[in-house]
Amino acid sequence: MTDGRRPTDAEALEATPTDLTLADVLAAAADEAGGVVASAADGATTFATGTPPAVFAALTDERAEFRLDPLVARAALRTPGTSGSPRGPDWVAFAPGILDDGAVDRAEAWFLSAHRRAAAAGRSH
Repeated sequence: MTDGRRPTDAEALEATPTDLTLADVLAAAADEAGGVVASAADGATTFATGTPPAVFAALTDERAEFRLDPLVARAALRTPGTSGSPRGPDWVAFAPGILDDGAVDRAEAWFLSAHRRAAAAGRSH
């Protein structure tokens, strides 16, 4: 904190690292979303949905990537721990320094958002 005050209990809890990994978070989000096919190859796991399957998320070590709606992607890129992805302009990479409750919430929300977008695109074909 730069304002000299002590963090509230809620703020302290938010910054407490979780025992989860990004892999745990994405696996749980995939179960929640349903219809997700996870494929592991060359140290990376990709997540796809639809027919034909469209990849909408990927995980490598402690870096997740999500294919988001451009408006969501622009907002996400203003969040700590994010950067552009070499996968394309609508992909956001997320490698939080600390996987706390806030980071877990963001990873889950972005995964589910990317899944909804990919599933909707698959239905329109």
